Amino acid sequence: MNGGGTGPGPVWLAVSSSLNAFRACKRFSPALTIAELKCKLELVVGSPASCMELELFGAEDEPLGTLDCDEALLGSYPVADGCRVHVTDRSGARAGQFEDVTQVAKYEMAESDYDKRTESVRSFLRQRSWGRWDREREQEREREREQRRAQEAAAAAALPLGARCEVRVPGQPCRRGTIAFVGETDFKPGFWVGVRYDEPLGKHDGSVGGRRYFECPPKFGAFVRPQSVRAGDFPAESDGLDEEL
Repeated sequence: MNGGGTGPGPVWLAVSSSLNAFRACKRFSPALTIAELKCKLELVVGSPASCMELELFGAEDEPLGTLDCDEALLGSYPVADGCRVHVTDRSGARAGQFEDVTQVAKYEMAESDYDKRTESVRSFLRQRSWGRWDREREQEREREREQRRAQEAAAAAALPLGARCEVRVPGQPCRRGTIAFVGETDFKPGFWVGVRYDEPLGKHDGSVGGRRYFECPPKFGAFVRPQSVRAGDFPAESDGLDEEL
């Protein structure tokens, strides 16, 4: 109860653990504190509450952050039906030691039979059009991905090889260098810009994962998204030592 009114109802959460391969689907009240939630999770995953670290994932398994404040309410985090709470056990227990089924004959159910079950997690997600059953939302995400890709391609096309540039990545200092590569790579999807920095502020020598994309000394090379690069007449930065007497 909150101020005499009825608070939000329970939410359905999937529960996974570093000690077990299975997942459970449970309802929890958003009014629970994280400490109280851990106590309830003891019965689900077998880890002691004092040795738990909790992470929250969305319905599409995207990370939403850690549940790291025992006094905070579960509802103060972005929990919703279909989210997943992952429990990492820090007690020193060995993964799988509570579920050694190597000597147990496995029962395998045909996919067609599993689809007919009404109490399964698959049925639960299908009834609510979550996950891969949310066709409309998946189509919208695909349109957004295509739009981002088109924007990246346009930004990359405006960056000529050999041009001087300035790199501005949020949370990092501004850096200057020369554009040495523009295009798609093997290590991650999308368009990337390979920059040869003026100073050893990079991560590599122009090669990643065994493929060389451009040449530069070690620690002078980096790959950044096209949106973070601006081409222009940027002179090499000087440390100013030659101006001192």
